[in-house]
Amino acid sequence: MNIVVAMKQIPDLQQIRIRNRKPILDDVALTFGNIDKNALEAGVQLKEATGSNLIVVSVGTEALEDTIKEALAAGADEAYLVLDDEIGDMESSSSARLIAEAIKKIDDVGIILFGEGSGDNYSGQVGSRVAAILGLPQAGYAKSININGNIATVTRSLEDCEEVLEAELPIVVSVIADINEPRIPSVTQILKAGRKPKEMLELDVTGDSMLETISNLAPEMQRKQIEIETIEKLLKVLENEGLLRR
Repeated sequence: MNIVVAMKQIPDLQQIRIRNRKPILDDVALTFGNIDKNALEAGVQLKEATGSNLIVVSVGTEALEDTIKEALAAGADEAYLVLDDEIGDMESSSSARLIAEAIKKIDDVGIILFGEGSGDNYSGQVGSRVAAILGLPQAGYAKSININGNIATVTRSLEDCEEVLEAELPIVVSVIADINEPRIPSVTQILKAGRKPKEMLELDVTGDSMLETISNLAPEMQRKQIEIETIEKLLKVLENEGLLRR
C-alpha cells in the first residue's frame, strides 16, 4: 500500500520582515508549513506501523526540487512533483486539481494525508476538493489515525467533543497540529534524501485560476511612549491599562 502526503511549499514565516506594514519576501527561504510537517509525521508513523511506502506529492515552483529534500529526509520514500513558476499564485481549486491528477498516477493508494490548512493562506479547502475529485471519503481534524487491514479508524477533534469514525480505504484525512511532534532528521537521513527517487510530472497548468493579492498589510501599531522611571510607575501604568490587578 502507498501512503500519500500532500505538502505545500511556502515562505519561511520566521524570516519574513515587515516594512511599511508590508511583508518583505525578498531572499526569504522556502520550506513546508508546520501543519504539513505534522501530516508528514503522521504518514511516517503509519508507514512504520504498516510497512507501507510513503510518497509526498507537491506542486510548486522550480525551487521545490530543493525544498522536497526536507520531506525525503524526514521519512518519505519518494516524491511526485508538479513544477511551474506560476503555481505559487494558484487558487485552491486549481491546486487541488493538480494534486488529484498527480495522485491518479500512483497505484494502490490507501490513505491521502493533508494538514488542516496551509501555512500561508490557510484556506483549508484543498484536501476536501481532492477528496471530491477522486470520489473518496474524507475525515477532517484528525488527532489520531490507525489502520487495521482495509479499515482506517480516525479520531476527530471537534469543538466540544471527540468523534471516532471508521472507513474503508482509500480515504482522505486532514490532520490537526496536535496530532504529533514532527521528528528532526538525522545527518545521515539528510544525506540520503538527495538519492531518493523524485518523479517530475508534466501537467497542464495553463488557464488555471490565479490569486491576486489586493492588500496584505500588518495591523497599525501606535506606541504611547510613556516614560517609566520607577517600578512603582510601571505598576501604575499597567494597572491603568487593565493589565495588572492589585
